[in-house]
Amino acid sequence: MNRLRLFCRTVPLMVLAALTAVALPVRADDATSVREGDINGVPYRVEVPARWNGTLLMWSHGAYSLEYPAPSEISLTNHPATRQWLLDHGYALAASQFRVSRGWGVVEFGLKDQIDLLDWFTANVGKPRRTVSAGSSAGGLTSVLLAERNPGRFAGVVSLCGVLGGTTGHFNSALDTNYAIKTLLAPDLELVRVKDPQANLSGARRALGTALGDPGGRARLALAAALADIPGRYTSRAPAPDTLAGQIEQQVYYAAYDRGAFWGANRTDIEKLAGGNPSWNTGVDYRTIFARSSQKALVKRAYQEAGLSLRDDLRRLNAAPRVKADPAAVRYLDRFGTPSGRTPWPVVTLHSTGDGNVPPENQRWYAAQVRDPANLRQLYVDRGYHCSFTASEEIATLRALLTRMNTAHWPDTRPAALNDSAAALPSEYQTVFDTDPQPGLQPATPAFTHYRPGHYLRP
Repeated sequence: MNRLRLFCRTVPLMVLAALTAVALPVRADDATSVREGDINGVPYRVEVPARWNGTLLMWSHGAYSLEYPAPSEISLTNHPATRQWLLDHGYALAASQFRVSRGWGVVEFGLKDQIDLLDWFTANVGKPRRTVSAGSSAGGLTSVLLAERNPGRFAGVVSLCGVLGGTTGHFNSALDTNYAIKTLLAPDLELVRVKDPQANLSGARRALGTALGDPGGRARLALAAALADIPGRYTSRAPAPDTLAGQIEQQVYYAAYDRGAFWGANRTDIEKLAGGNPSWNTGVDYRTIFARSSQKALVKRAYQEAGLSLRDDLRRLNAAPRVKADPAAVRYLDRFGTPSGRTPWPVVTLHSTGDGNVPPENQRWYAAQVRDPANLRQLYVDRGYHCSFTASEEIATLRALLTRMNTAHWPDTRPAALNDSAAALPSEYQTVFDTDPQPGLQPATPAFTHYRPGHYLRP
């Protein structure tokens, strides 16, 4: 795989106000009414089919990378074909770009800007009969938080690849990976309060690349990745590589560019938003974390191949200086945010089994918080990478939620039934974003599967 190709994707790695809105109604070719404008300077897009069925799907986008400009177009769904299916079946769509669209401010501002847009929609288009809160990645977290905090405004939730372990756990888990890299491989790197973000990020990527070049470095990279449950599977469709070195290389892609890439602007951005460092590893026993990791078998093989002592390196991690958090910054992340599991409405989640950006262990943690398990269905597809779903899989997932909303009963959500439902859709719904051989939408077949993730390592 040519890693340079992977940079092309913008990684998605959340009371009536005095709203000043500028709306520009236009008519799409399919008779869909399209309105674009801004609410207090925050762009939005609304699409309403000619025969609207009264249901509105409100979409929350993910945290666009700080390394690239935000997309110029406002996303209304995760997969572009899902949008057309929804419009064809009478569903209205609405999405805010959020006043902060890159980095983790999307959660804080998404919680306000989405409600402002819902208020605008009700006043200017019509009151929805029901509203579904939906989103992906950080937007998958925002979609759940919106329904928990505004239960009178939403009737159901679709969370795709959501950070449902919460932002506090997400940043703590990334800190664990980076702490291991610094302690075992690159002591000059800074973990928090970074003085020169770009230089620190470049230095981290150089160190990761260098460590890949020998068995000892690869073993320690595998250990660092395992502390955040990062799998050795980066591409969407291909299985994990069949070599130890190949799997560790794919773990490093996540550690360098996605899951663990909090060496530079992503780290300084969250610290600026939170008013200090919100992450800590004081009191963490890394032997315990490792013993619970889904990737421990890979690490043991790597250490055996390198002739290194895993016990000694875990001892080094437990003995090294720790990182303390600023209490006020921790309180910020607690607000924006960690799900409580208290939504009174049905929630369906969809996750890929090989997601190393938001590992599927997030879903198990969320399930443990849900007060009424009858309200939750968690679905998985056998695929690598982050938010890597076909439109057919997203539609099958949405259909399951709508059936639950319509009948008060879940349909058959076993993998075979879901795959049959998804496979019945035309070929334009059977593509998935993949990074290899070139970034873009590639043909794929529905891949729902039985899966039980492990315990989340750092809730």
